[in-house]
Amino acid sequence: MAILKHPKLEELEQHCCEALQEDLNDPSMFAYADFDETAVERTGASNYSYWRSTLNAFSKNKVAMFLLCLMLAVVLFTFIQPLLPAQFDPFDVNNDPATGLPIKNLQPNSVHWLGTNSIGQDLWARIWSGTRTSLFIGIAVAMIEALVGILVGVLWGYVRKLDFFFTEIYNVLDNIPSTIVLILISFILKPGVSTIILAMSITGWIGMARFVRNQVLIIRDRDYNVASRCLGTNTWRIIMKNLLPYLVSVIMLRMALSIPGAIGSEVFITYIGLGLPATTPSLGNLINEGRTLMMSPNLRYQLIYPTILLSIVTISFYMIGNAFSDAADPKNHI
Repeated sequence: MAILKHPKLEELEQHCCEALQEDLNDPSMFAYADFDETAVERTGASNYSYWRSTLNAFSKNKVAMFLLCLMLAVVLFTFIQPLLPAQFDPFDVNNDPATGLPIKNLQPNSVHWLGTNSIGQDLWARIWSGTRTSLFIGIAVAMIEALVGILVGVLWGYVRKLDFFFTEIYNVLDNIPSTIVLILISFILKPGVSTIILAMSITGWIGMARFVRNQVLIIRDRDYNVASRCLGTNTWRIIMKNLLPYLVSVIMLRMALSIPGAIGSEVFITYIGLGLPATTPSLGNLINEGRTLMMSPNLRYQLIYPTILLSIVTISFYMIGNAFSDAADPKNHI
């Protein structure tokens, strides 16, 4: 059976055959293409940065950025305040020039901006000095908890031979109430800032270590970690490069929450009479002093002002920690 072709189709086939024959006869069609290795490296490299992406995501949270600026201003002002003019020493008792007696429980005025306390000390100066002390305690405790907790947690979760050892230590320490430890250490040692930090740090790292350990167990045997071990990568490099970057978000969140938690513990220890000496200004001491005057309407300002500042600090750290945790989460960087 004969197959009929359209004249146009035959003409197209003839044209294609002639074009293919010309290409086969052209030597330039089989020459090597130019190759630039530097250009390949430039096009193959990514300009992605984890920390830049994290900061960009964090900066989009307007509430967190406002609170971060507020906290930076508070921390900076605690150091600048003593250098400003017309400031009183937080330890000096202010006397009335006419009578020579202490100016006790003076209401806020143009001289003493937040009034004076029960022995005539300037409350404005004592609040900022106390904030400086409490923030130092909170940040110091958070750093110690992070360093010890991360180190123990990573080794506990990654090195199988240490699992039993750290588990037994955890079981012993976790069954001791942290409040009892705070009270005993504060009662045995000399009251002071170092004693408070030590008392909070003895058991404070346990929660961080257990949390990090559980996270490490989840990602320990993933394919890229198994491949790294097969290639002979040492344990510390796997920990630093493969494990910790995935834990940045949760670690930063727990550190941010540790600071107000430590300040709250300092307030509690001072409340029961085992905290810092009364001569050392702190938010705990100020709130404890104001608590005794709470039933006097004219003296409640001595409780209200330090409580407001404590609330601002705790809420700010909580919001900043949550926002940074979300921004640092690797799942949000895809």
